[in-house]
Amino acid sequence: MVDMSNKRLSVAPMIDWTTTDYRYFARLFNPHVYLYTEMISTGALIHGNRDRHLRFDALEHPLVLQLGGADNSEMTQCAEFAQQYGYDEVNINVGCPSDRVQHNKIGACLMAEPETVADLVKHMQAAVDIPVTVKHRIGIDDFDSYEFMVDFVETVAAAGCTRFIVHARTAWLQGLSPKQNREIPPLRYDDVYRLKQDFPTLDIEINGGIDTVADIEAHLQHVDGVMIGRAFYHNPYLLAEANFLWGAPTPKRSEILAQLLPYLETQIAKGEALPTMTRHYLGLFQGLMGARKWRQALSGKPQLTLDDVKQAADEVLALNPDV
Repeated sequence: MVDMSNKRLSVAPMIDWTTTDYRYFARLFNPHVYLYTEMISTGALIHGNRDRHLRFDALEHPLVLQLGGADNSEMTQCAEFAQQYGYDEVNINVGCPSDRVQHNKIGACLMAEPETVADLVKHMQAAVDIPVTVKHRIGIDDFDSYEFMVDFVETVAAAGCTRFIVHARTAWLQGLSPKQNREIPPLRYDDVYRLKQDFPTLDIEINGGIDTVADIEAHLQHVDGVMIGRAFYHNPYLLAEANFLWGAPTPKRSEILAQLLPYLETQIAKGEALPTMTRHYLGLFQGLMGARKWRQALSGKPQLTLDDVKQAADEVLALNPDV
C-alpha cells in the first residue's frame, strides 16, 4: 500500500469538462483527490463574467484554478482573484498545444521561454499566499530532450515553484490537433521518474495515458502524484475505486446519485439548465447493464426534467441492485 500522506491524486483540467457541475459530481466519488478548473484565460476573468467562471461549491475543496496567460500583471491579478474566491492553489498552464493559446503565447509554447514562466511564478507568489504550480509537457516539437525539460524545471524552480505536473508527452505545436497531441506523441514516463530523482526536493506529478487504479499505484512508487483526465471523466467510478489508496471505503453509485439529486434541485432553482449539468454525468453507470439507456435518456433532450433523470436511474439500478 502506498503511503498517501505526502502523495496526491488529481483530476486534470479539461476545457468544457471540469466545470463546477462536473467537479461537484467528482467529489462525491472521492473526498481526497485534488480537483482542477478547466483552463481559464486571464482575459476571461478580467473582462468577462468573473463570478460565472470562478463560482464553485464548498464541497469541491481541495480545488485548483488553472490559468492561461503570459502577462505578469494579468496573471498576478488573476492569482489574486483565485485567493479572494477561496481556491486552494493556482496553476499555470504550460501544456496546452491548441492554436488558440499559441496565438496568445500561452500554453505549451511557453516551455520555450522558461524565464517568462519563472517571472510569472515570482510575481504571482509575491501577491498571494496560496501555492503557485506549473503544468507542462516533457518538451515541444524538436525541443524534446530530457535536458530541455530539466532546463525549464530548473529555471522555474529557482523562481520559487515547488510543484510541477508533467504530461509525459512532447507537444507538437505544428501538424497535430490538441486531440492528436494527447494520443500520438509517445509517452515517456521514465523521463518524469528521472526528473523526480534529479530534483528530490520538488513535488513531481505525472500525467498522460493513465487509466487504472493499478497504474496509479505503480506510478506513485516513483513520483509524488498522479493526474488523470479523460479516464476519470468517462468512468468516474474509477475515482471511487481509488479510495482504497487512503484506506477509505468505496461508495456505491446509488449513494452518489442520492447526493447528486439535491444538488441538481438547488442548481435548477438558481436557473441552471439541467441538460447542461447532466452532460457531465453520462459515465455514472459505465460498465453496468443499462448504462447505454442511461446515456441516451440524458442526452440531447432540451426539456429534460429531474423526474426523467430519476426514472432513468431507477431503471439502471433495477438491473444492478447492489450498486
